[in-house]
Amino acid sequence: MTLDISRIKALCFDVDGTLSDTDDMWVTNFTKTLSPLRFFAPNGDLTRAARWMIMALESPGNVFYEAFDRIHLDDDIAKLYNTIAHRHLGKKPKKFWIIPGVLEMLSFMIHKYPMTVVSARDDYSTNLFLNQFEIRSLFKSVITAQSCTYTKPFPDPVILAATQMGVSPEQCLMIGDTTVDIRAGKTAGAQTVGVLCGFGTERELRKAGADMILKSTGDLLDLFL
Repeated sequence: MTLDISRIKALCFDVDGTLSDTDDMWVTNFTKTLSPLRFFAPNGDLTRAARWMIMALESPGNVFYEAFDRIHLDDDIAKLYNTIAHRHLGKKPKKFWIIPGVLEMLSFMIHKYPMTVVSARDDYSTNLFLNQFEIRSLFKSVITAQSCTYTKPFPDPVILAATQMGVSPEQCLMIGDTTVDIRAGKTAGAQTVGVLCGFGTERELRKAGADMILKSTGDLLDLFL
């Protein structure tokens, strides 16, 4: 598939694995958890095993969340998470990692296109990430799991993002690291870019219909220079 840059009038960004370096952070934390088993790993390195386990859990997790979405329970789960998180406001906030090159890319793109976050995360943690790196103001709006009746992989969040940016869904580019992002974008009529800095593999992103595959989200900058 080929990306038609002339058609793009607005950008939609996933968060986990696309803006936030979630998978590397999880791998690092999971490797520490598995450290008692390091003697069974080649050279004592559990990193590959940790990454494989996280990748293996990602697809079932998406199916699980989509099932809750279909019966309208995903919003209740997100609200419950928000309630629990707000009870810990006095504690040190969670620290996120950001994909290398993303800050530079976003700082450039803001002068070319309106941008919106389209995440299946809850409101609270999505804004924690955006505020930590002081990038909330770069986005026209922030769409989360609580913004629509249905979240990704349904097209509703992308359609809402397009409306709030004043363009049609067909004029949007949805950027994400999983088939959930690609499916949501394609179903809405948007073009899609799959990035390999998160949870998805090139094979599954291409199979889902991604119009372009990039090694990292920061590489998006090179397409528009």
